[in-house]
Amino acid sequence: MLLRVSHLTRYDYDRAVEFSPHVLYLRPRESAQARLVRHDLVALPAGRLFHLRDTHDNNCAHAHFSAPAATLEIRSEFEIENDFPNPFDFILKPDAIAFPFAYEPVFDFALGPYLAAPFDATRDRLRAWLDENFTDRPAETVPFLSALNTLVYQRLRYTRREEPGIQPSVRTLELGGGACRDYAVLLMEFCRTLGLAARFVSGYMFAPSDKSERTAGAMHAWAEVYLPGAGWRGIDPTHGFWCDENFIPLAHAAQAESVNPIQGNVYSPTPASARLFTEVRVERIDAPAPTPAPVP
Repeated sequence: MLLRVSHLTRYDYDRAVEFSPHVLYLRPRESAQARLVRHDLVALPAGRLFHLRDTHDNNCAHAHFSAPAATLEIRSEFEIENDFPNPFDFILKPDAIAFPFAYEPVFDFALGPYLAAPFDATRDRLRAWLDENFTDRPAETVPFLSALNTLVYQRLRYTRREEPGIQPSVRTLELGGGACRDYAVLLMEFCRTLGLAARFVSGYMFAPSDKSERTAGAMHAWAEVYLPGAGWRGIDPTHGFWCDENFIPLAHAAQAESVNPIQGNVYSPTPASARLFTEVRVERIDAPAPTPAPVP
């Protein structure tokens, strides 16, 4: 499946301001199942873009601006070919089929940041919620994760939040809902509380026009869990299913805030107000093959 993503972010200030170097997590993550065909990234006012890999091996760009301006505009457009329609196309290692399981010691160093449990008070609250709401737990790992993901999807109320930041997981439970990034952090911390390595993922999701997906027209976020024999597998609690070729990851991290798509500051000798405009379009550009007409 060939997908095109167009993402525009524009900040309009009431006066010219200066910009610190900005970090941009807007280049798609590539893999054996995801091939990037092209990517155009433009930042205005004109400056210099430096591409590098961060500590989690994500692709990111550093944008350096040399002149003040009243508008900051960042455009990212790319085409990517995704080919993994079956998210369950894997074979777990025998010792990971039943849940709970223990990771092999050889993975302790690499998975350490993704196994870091929440603070004690948060962990206790998450365990209490699971004990109350997740009583019928499947004995095998994949059905267990599917049931946990479905539980989060069904018990919470989705709300598109425009304000920046991510709710603490306990706050999401108290409110009974949140945005996709809040769902992702909650599922990630549930997994870590239960001994599963999990990380936060920022990206996009393709929603066909005949479906009313919760994150259509916006960026998306979900969690990935490391399963022996399967590697990192995406799970989306906002929609209640495992990630397939409709998902386009940009960046992943142990801490959600570290992979915000656009990061930077502005400087002005006097306070400056700003208006934010964003536009995200995710579309399929390879039409499926037409159904052959019946032979008379």
